[in-house]
Amino acid sequence: MTLPTLIKSLKSAFFFAMCFSTLGLGVTASAQTLLNVSYDVSREFFKDYNAVFVANYKKTKGADVKVDQSHGGSSAQARAVNDGLDADVVTMNTTSDVDFLAANGVVAKDWAKKFPNNAAPTTSTMLFLTRNGNPKGIKDWDDLIKPGVQVIVVNPKTGGNGRMAYLAAWGQVRKKGGSEADAQAFVKKLYANVPVLAKGGRDATNVFLQRNIGDVLITFESEVISVDREFGQGKVDAIQPSISIVAENPVAVVERTTSKKGTGELAKAYLDYLYSDEAQDIAAKHGLRPRNVAVLKKYASVFKPITLFQVSDYFGSLTEAQKVHFNDGGLFDKIYTAQ
Repeated sequence: MTLPTLIKSLKSAFFFAMCFSTLGLGVTASAQTLLNVSYDVSREFFKDYNAVFVANYKKTKGADVKVDQSHGGSSAQARAVNDGLDADVVTMNTTSDVDFLAANGVVAKDWAKKFPNNAAPTTSTMLFLTRNGNPKGIKDWDDLIKPGVQVIVVNPKTGGNGRMAYLAAWGQVRKKGGSEADAQAFVKKLYANVPVLAKGGRDATNVFLQRNIGDVLITFESEVISVDREFGQGKVDAIQPSISIVAENPVAVVERTTSKKGTGELAKAYLDYLYSDEAQDIAAKHGLRPRNVAVLKKYASVFKPITLFQVSDYFGSLTEAQKVHFNDGGLFDKIYTAQ
C-alpha cells in the first residue's frame, strides 16, 4: 500500500469512527431530563426515589432518563415555578401551593383529579423535636406557650411546613372544643415565643441544631429521620402532641413545561410510580406516611397512633386558610407583628 493510499484509508477510518462516536453521543444526549421542584425536607426521599424510578423506567420502557431536583421553602418554590422555572413536576407539602400554580395556568385546573388520593401519594403530620433529654419537659401544645420556652418554626408565608405548624396549633384548640377566639389567643402566645422565623423546613432544622437556637422545633414527622441521618442519632427527642394535623403531600405535572419539552409521558410516569409498593416503602423509610395500607401497617412502629384532624375540619381548605391567615394583611400578620 502506497503512502497516499494509507493516508486516505486512515482518514476514512477516522471519519467513520467520528460518525459512530457522534451517533453514540446522540443516543446519550437524547435521554430525557426531568426537573422535580419540591419542598425543603423531601430531598433525601426523592434522592432515593429517583434512583429506583430511573431503574424501573429503563427496565419497563428501555429508555434512559435523568431526574434533577430543586428544593426550598414550598411557597418560594411555587413562586419560582410560576415565574418561569421550568419544572416538569412539582411535589409540594401543601395543596395551596399547587392551587396557586393552577390559578395561573401553570398546572391543570383539575390537577387534584389526575392522580389517586387527591394527587397526594403520601401524608405527614406535625410534631415537636426537643434537645436530647427534653430539658424543658415539652409534652404537648400547652407547653409551647409557657414563659421561657423558645419555639423554632418556619415562616408560614414562605413555607408549607410553617403553614401546617400554624394550622396545627390553631386546629388543636378547636379540636379540644375551643372557639376561634381561643385558637387565635393561643397562636398569638405561641408566636410570642418564636425568636426567629425560618425560611423553610431545612432552614428551621439548621437554626435549631447548627445555630443552637430554641428549645423546641415544630416540624414534619418526616424530619425526625432526616435529623438522625444528618446529625446523628441522639441529638433530639421526638415528641408527639396529643393532637395534630393531616398534611397531604400533593403532586402535579407542570403542563406549561411538559408541553414545550415533550416530557408529558415521562412526568406522568414519574408521579404514577410514587404510588407503587416500592416507592411507598421508600417513603415510609423516610418518615412519610404511605397511602398503601399494607405498607403503613408494616411500619406501625414508626407511625404511632395520634389524634389527627383534616384542614377541612376548621379551615374549609388550604386555599381558604391562605386567604384568611397567610395573605398579606391576614391574621398571621396581625398576630405576629402585634408582639
